Amino acid sequence: MKNYSSSSRLNNHSASHGTDRNSRRGFWLSALGLRFSLRDYAFCMATLLLFCLGSLFYQLNGGPPKVLLEIRQYLGESTFVDDHGPPTPRELPFPSQVIYNRVGKCGSRTVVLLLRILAEKHQFNLVSSDIHNKTRLTKHEQVSGWVDLITNISNIPQPFLYTRHVHFLNFTRFRIEQPVYINIIRDPINRFLSNYFFRRFGDWRGEQNHLIRTPQMKDDERYLDINVCIMENYPECSNPRLFYIVPYFCGQHPQCREPGMWAVERAKQNVIENFLLVGILEELEDVLLLLERLLPHYFSDVLTIYKSPAFWKMGNLTGTVKKHMPTIEALQVLYQRMKYEYDFYNFIRDQFHLTKKKIGLKSSSQNSAHEPDFLRELALRTHEPLEEEEEEEEEEDDIGQEDANIWLVQP
Repeated sequence: MKNYSSSSRLNNHSASHGTDRNSRRGFWLSALGLRFSLRDYAFCMATLLLFCLGSLFYQLNGGPPKVLLEIRQYLGESTFVDDHGPPTPRELPFPSQVIYNRVGKCGSRTVVLLLRILAEKHQFNLVSSDIHNKTRLTKHEQVSGWVDLITNISNIPQPFLYTRHVHFLNFTRFRIEQPVYINIIRDPINRFLSNYFFRRFGDWRGEQNHLIRTPQMKDDERYLDINVCIMENYPECSNPRLFYIVPYFCGQHPQCREPGMWAVERAKQNVIENFLLVGILEELEDVLLLLERLLPHYFSDVLTIYKSPAFWKMGNLTGTVKKHMPTIEALQVLYQRMKYEYDFYNFIRDQFHLTKKKIGLKSSSQNSAHEPDFLRELALRTHEPLEEEEEEEEEEDDIGQEDANIWLVQP
């Protein structure tokens, strides 16, 4: 009995201790749960705060123009009965400020000639810059030069369309409303070939006339075989000179001129945020049709004018003289050197075809496989528009030691 009673007390004591332990364990688990709950709550609130601040900063520092968002909303809401049916009738927003920062040798002279006719027809202000060799700010210039340019552009009576060979400018960095951008690019190798031969021999205006206008070019340079230029890695046929299209969309940052994915991704981001349309020259008629649909106040009837015999007679639309294809080996080398240009070009082509689909146009998508046959046909598939006014060479600066802080016009 005695032992039994003692055992009973021991069991009761053990049970009491077990209850205490369970109670303490429950307390600590509750406290731990509360601690994690508070930590998770604080993390969520901090994330939300950062998101709100980021959104505010984005709106104040380069968010897409409101009219661009409205047009894209219109495109997103469009529905079609079939692949090429018309969009639901609705009045599009009217952007009163448009910039065409034209890329050299991509048909811009044709478009500018059309714009001169359209400006008179539709009563908008067309301002076409005569500067062809100043696309970016150099380290020897003051930032105020670009500030003056941006201010002058923003002071043009609206509605206006401003054209110039210039890399992308972010107006919101100066607390000025961002205009809507448009542009056209072409196959990078095609663009390079057109520029290479035009610099040497000109266009329909005559080779002798071009020789007179380019007296500084020596015969050794003028008659340099393009295959030699490519295979022996002459500066004109290698990087960074071949990295030409991407900087027009990347912006004014020094790194935009360095061939690489940073510049390509920044250029893509700027296209998504600030460009209403970037067309491809290989499908110029569709580009004009989309511009007519998206910017009717500027481009209404542009396709009719472009197709008219009077326009072609006025423009005398012929291509660069003495243009011929490099060897397949040279083209393959050139393609590898221009891989970043092609990354961006393929992105633009896909975006362009997507816009065509939203508008209701059938897309004649071309094979993007990069075999030798594709390279050999490059110069044959692009219809040559009017040739550009000659672009003078910009002086190359050593950007490695530049202080990026002076570049207020960020991409």
